[in-house]
Amino acid sequence: MELAIYNITGKETGKKAKLNAEIFSVEPNDHAIYLDVKQFLANGRQGTSKTKQRNEIHGSTRKLHKQKGTGGARKGSIKNPLYKGGGRVFGPQPRDYSFKLNKKLKKLARKSALSYKAQEGNITILDAVNFTAPKTKDFLAFLKSFDSTEKKILLVIPDNNTNVFLSSRNLANSNVICASELNTYEVLDAEKLFIVEESLGTIENILNNN
Repeated sequence: MELAIYNITGKETGKKAKLNAEIFSVEPNDHAIYLDVKQFLANGRQGTSKTKQRNEIHGSTRKLHKQKGTGGARKGSIKNPLYKGGGRVFGPQPRDYSFKLNKKLKKLARKSALSYKAQEGNITILDAVNFTAPKTKDFLAFLKSFDSTEKKILLVIPDNNTNVFLSSRNLANSNVICASELNTYEVLDAEKLFIVEESLGTIENILNNN
């Protein structure tokens, strides 16, 4: 598959980029995508939710009333979960939500996500993205050139570029990542995928490296 290469003003440069068929034209595997997205979201969970059990509540240990003769139920402690301020029964405890996945499965998931974007025609190749200073209006001008100001976009750049990152930071629908950090979730979450030409080599090296 060959795609035209554009500059940041939205004009064709006259060059074309050849997309690797082993990455951008595979048969998508929906289950691999599901597992990879599930892991991405699970790894982002803090797992710090915590409620106090009965033995962790600070309070009086005095017996509320005598055991027998009241005509009511036995009541041994104000820490009883049935009382307001008492301990929580089977409440959440700190835990690690992360889990491992096979590397080949994760690569298949990313290839599947990229193939879906290619099939939909939502991939645009850029020759380069460079800003002289971190300015949001420059990034907006770039988006306007591709009629993407109202769309959720993902820009994949070859290396860390502070000016590009800072220029996009205040735009809710714009996300910028390095090619080495490309993941299934963010590819699928974006409506349009912009890839700097130089990033294609990095993506190919990562996803085709056994």
